[in-house]
Amino acid sequence: MLYTTIAALAAALLLFTWLGLRARLADGGLDDFVTARNSQGSRALGLSFLASGMGGWILFAPPEIGALVGPVALAGYAIGAALPFIVFGLCGPAIRRYLPQGRSIGEFAQACYGNTVRRYVSLISVLYMLCFLTAELTAIGAITSLLSDVNGNLAVLGVAIATLVYTAWGGLRASIVTDQWQAALLIALLGIVGFAVAGQLPELELSEMPAAPVGSAIGVAVTLIIAVTAANLFHQGYWQRLWSARDVASLRSGAVIGGLATIVVVAVVGSFGIVAATSGVDLGSPPIPFFALLAGASPWLALPALILALTLVASSVDTLQNAFASLAVTEKQGLSLASARWITVVLMIPVVLVALEGISVLRLFLIADLLCATAIVPVLMGLWRRMTTQAAVMGGLAGLAGAIAPGWIAGGSLVAGLEAASFPGAIPTLWPFVGALAASALVSLALALLSPAKAR
Repeated sequence: MLYTTIAALAAALLLFTWLGLRARLADGGLDDFVTARNSQGSRALGLSFLASGMGGWILFAPPEIGALVGPVALAGYAIGAALPFIVFGLCGPAIRRYLPQGRSIGEFAQACYGNTVRRYVSLISVLYMLCFLTAELTAIGAITSLLSDVNGNLAVLGVAIATLVYTAWGGLRASIVTDQWQAALLIALLGIVGFAVAGQLPELELSEMPAAPVGSAIGVAVTLIIAVTAANLFHQGYWQRLWSARDVASLRSGAVIGGLATIVVVAVVGSFGIVAATSGVDLGSPPIPFFALLAGASPWLALPALILALTLVASSVDTLQNAFASLAVTEKQGLSLASARWITVVLMIPVVLVALEGISVLRLFLIADLLCATAIVPVLMGLWRRMTTQAAVMGGLAGLAGAIAPGWIAGGSLVAGLEAASFPGAIPTLWPFVGALAASALVSLALALLSPAKAR
C-alpha cells in the first residue's frame, strides 16, 4: 500500500505540473505572467475562485465547527468563505474602471492614497498569505502522515516543488488552468468519500446533534464571516483574477459561480462534523471529525481522501506562489520576468522549512486576519470620491485601536487589550473584529465627509 500511495500522489502532482506547463503563453510577457489580463471567461474564473479559495483547512475547520458548535456557525463559515468573491463581483467592475492596468491590491492602494498606504497594505497582504501558505503545506504533511505510511515531509516537498515548477514557468495562466481541473477533481473525490462514508455509518442519534446556545452560535458565525472575509480581501491571488477576467460580465458571473460553489463545498465538508457528532464516533483530541469518520470506514477510502487533500492544498499553494511574485513585481519597478520567477522560488524556501517543522501558525493566522479587518474598509472606500489619504490612514489607525478597545475595556488595561487582540489559546473571539471594522469605518467616513471630494 505504501508504494501505491506514493505512486498515486506522484501521479496527481505530475498531472498538475503537466497541465500548468502547457498553459504558458509562449509570447507572454511580465504583465501576462502576473495578470493574464482580459483572458478568462466566467466558468474559468468561477472554478478558479473555488479551487484557489479551498485548501487543506476545509478538512479541519468546517467539520470541527459543525461538530462542536452546530449548523448555525457552519453556515457562517460557508458564507464567510464565499463572501470575498461576491465583494469582488460587486466592487471589481469599479476597481477595473478606476485602475484598468492594475495588477495588485498595492497598486490600487497607491492610486487611491499614495505610497505609504500602499506599503502598509502590501505588508498586511504578505503577512496573511505567508500564514496561509505555511498552514497549507503544514496541513498536507500532517494529513499524509495521518492517512498513510508515507512520511509527511515528502508530501510537503512534493507539493511545494511541483506547484513551484509550473507557477514559476507559466504564471497566473498556469494557476487558473490547473485550478479548473483541481476544482473538478476535488468535487468528484469529495463525492466519492462522502457517499462511501455515508454508506457505512452507524445509526445517527439526533439527540447528539451539536447545538450551542443560539447567541453563542451566532457570535461564532459572525466572527468567522468577518475574519474570513476581511482576510481574503487581502489575498493578492484574488486581486489578480479581477484583472484576468475577459470583461465585467465574466467577472460578475465568475464571482457568483465561485461564491455559490464555495458555500456548497464548505457546507458539505462541514456536515461531516455534524454527522460525526451524531454518530457517536470519538472525535479525537484535538477534534478532527472528518478523519474520525474515515477511521471507521473502509481502509481503501484513505487513498482518495489523501488525493482530495493533496488537490485542495495544491490548488491554494499555486495561487499563493504566483500572488507573491505578482506583489514583488508591482512593489519593485523594473523587475524582469526571470526575476519574478526567482522571487517565487526564494520566497518558498523559508515557508517550506517552517512547514517541515510542523509548527502551528493558527494564532499568527488570527492576528493577520485581525490586521486585515482593521484596514479593509478604508482600502475599499478608495472608490468613493470623497475619500482622502488622511481619512484612510486615520481609519486604519482607528481600526487598530478598535481591535484593542474591547479587551482594554473588559480587562481594565492596555496590556489586557493587546492580549485579547492576540487571541491567547488561538481561539477566535468576536469583539476585536467588530471593534476593528466599526472604528475604521466610522472614522474613515467621518473624515471623508469633512473633506472636499477628490478629482477623479
